[in-house]
Amino acid sequence: MERLTAAELRELFLFEKLGQDQLDWLAAHGHVETREAGTDVLAEGEPATCFFVLLEGTVALCRTIGGQRVEVSRSSLRGSYFGATQAYLELDQPTYQMTVESITATSMLQFDADEFGPMVRTWFPMAMHLLEGLFWGMRNTQATVGQHERLTALGALSAGLTHELNNPAAAAVRATAALRERVAGMRHKLALLAQGAIEPAVLPALVKLQEKAVERVAKAPKLSPLEASDAEDEVADWLDEQGISGGWDVAPVLVAAGLDVEWLEGSLASCPAAVTASAVHWLRYTVETEMLMNEIEDATTRVSTLVGAAKQYSQMDRAPFQVVDVHELLDSTLVMFGGKLTGVQVVKDYDRALPRVSAYAGELNQVWTNMIDNALSAMGGAGTLTVRTSRQDRHLVVEIGDTGPGIPAEVKDRIFEPFFTTKPVGEGTGLGLEISWRIVVNKHHGAIRVESAPGDTRFQVFLPLEPATAVTV
Repeated sequence: MERLTAAELRELFLFEKLGQDQLDWLAAHGHVETREAGTDVLAEGEPATCFFVLLEGTVALCRTIGGQRVEVSRSSLRGSYFGATQAYLELDQPTYQMTVESITATSMLQFDADEFGPMVRTWFPMAMHLLEGLFWGMRNTQATVGQHERLTALGALSAGLTHELNNPAAAAVRATAALRERVAGMRHKLALLAQGAIEPAVLPALVKLQEKAVERVAKAPKLSPLEASDAEDEVADWLDEQGISGGWDVAPVLVAAGLDVEWLEGSLASCPAAVTASAVHWLRYTVETEMLMNEIEDATTRVSTLVGAAKQYSQMDRAPFQVVDVHELLDSTLVMFGGKLTGVQVVKDYDRALPRVSAYAGELNQVWTNMIDNALSAMGGAGTLTVRTSRQDRHLVVEIGDTGPGIPAEVKDRIFEPFFTTKPVGEGTGLGLEISWRIVVNKHHGAIRVESAPGDTRFQVFLPLEPATAVTV
């Protein structure tokens, strides 16, 4: 078993400042390992048992992304180290964070992590305290700020959802109050009928007229303000000609229901002239009641849709890992952003032929939330937000694009780093994209890519189409 001498170890930058006793210990406990070109030195995810120092050759550090090995960096610098680089920390069951491949024939100095770690802690107690404080401090800060990031996003979405719910709810309340008044008016007409003010023989004609008016409401054309104004004037003039009082007040209701002069003349022809005024007011109450009920139905349907979208977004009462349609997840997330989308054009380009995928639905919604929120922030409330889905080889691709100023080239490679943000102080934590990366890459074995130019920034999320298994990260 080949070993290096203390003098040879001192030539390596990692050990050049050590004392003689320390070098002697390293010389006694480290040995030289060699690998042929194209072979792995260590594999990502395996127990971290060895610490390596490169002596000769070139190695590549790789991560597994989307089921494929992706090279992160490579080095031929003598003295470069890899493997159990956190051996100085007393971690439970540490694993290698990357795969290291020999690009050329290589030789390395290898130490047993169980021996190397305790010795380093013994030699450098103060340094170990500082490094452990840095490591655990960063990890705890990341967890705390990450939780705050999620809560902040949830708070913003909740505020938007509350605003969206308030509009239809308020509309339903207003329509209900108005409906109560109209129903009271119809009760008054029934009282007149009971008192004989309206001939019982006329009642069938009024009921038929009422049914025709209700059918007309469902088919009422949409008029422009100018068209509606002209039609109201025409109906009001006709009502005045018939001697019906309050035509200016009745006409807008009749026109909104699609009852124009031609329809009124044809429909009221079957009613005696003596009851024309009563018939018109009967029609008014009928169509107003119908339109108010339609308004209440629309408002409550909107509330139900928003609640359904919120439930879909939060994945309430659903298993964390499930087979999902990503389009449903994207739509529910966009609904949650309803309040922020004012002034922004949303373009959906979905490939509906895409199959469902196995995923952590709630966490994918967090990914869409982070990316859409960043896109809206970049555009400053005006621009085009594009949400596109497609298929590339064995992956489902979700693309979220915006027309903002783009990501500067000098920071593009850092956007997924923890705590790195291009937003002003206090407006971003720098964890949104880092959280998204961990969710997509670590939990779903997928990948995230970004392409950016002024006016065209696109984040692409690649999710494997093959059935996946639940993992714990």
